Amino acid sequence: MSSHHIVRDDQEPALIIANGAACSEELLGQLLEWSPLVIVLDSAIERVLELGIKVDVLLGDFDRGFDVLHYKESQFPIEIVHKPNQNKTDLEKAFDYLITRKIPAANVVWATGKRADHTITNITNIARYRDLLKIVILDDYSKIFLLPTKYEKWYPKESIISLIPIGKVNGIKSTNLFYPLDITSLNLGYKSGSSNHVTEDGIVTITHESGDLLLMECWD
Repeated sequence: MSSHHIVRDDQEPALIIANGAACSEELLGQLLEWSPLVIVLDSAIERVLELGIKVDVLLGDFDRGFDVLHYKESQFPIEIVHKPNQNKTDLEKAFDYLITRKIPAANVVWATGKRADHTITNITNIARYRDLLKIVILDDYSKIFLLPTKYEKWYPKESIISLIPIGKVNGIKSTNLFYPLDITSLNLGYKSGSSNHVTEDGIVTITHESGDLLLMECWD
């Protein structure tokens, strides 16, 4: 797989590669093409280098005898960011790094699949960065992001849309969804808006009054 760096604009989303299930090379290549910065978590570095990807930042706690010098030489120039804090996941540390760099957005791959605890944590942790960083998690079957209180987007008919609350979300309204929401409350573990779909080609509108609401664009 070829390197990235076709664009160098800090307003474009950075790409974070975590250590869950791999996505297709097609999806990864599309994201690399438009990513000004590629961050790889230390646990995934060998898998990434096997694909021939040029890495900008290697970040993590570097436990288990991690050989940093090896990557400084083989991936020069590369920034090595050592974050030993055990109170945060390495993915959260990557988000914090981007905020420090004043990069406004991040696409994240390899953050789902494999261990269920990691997948749930990676997805739900988006909420704490609501006002700091625009985060999108992608894999071969879904695109996941946190909704603003008013969201509008054009979708083709039958597009699968799932609305997943993080905790409780109140006052949800929608237009152009097959299962309409009208001042509805959703509560994680009790009631969610999974597997809804778009009624007709056109604009879908989703608003909510309070809470953190994830939208998952899904395909099989």
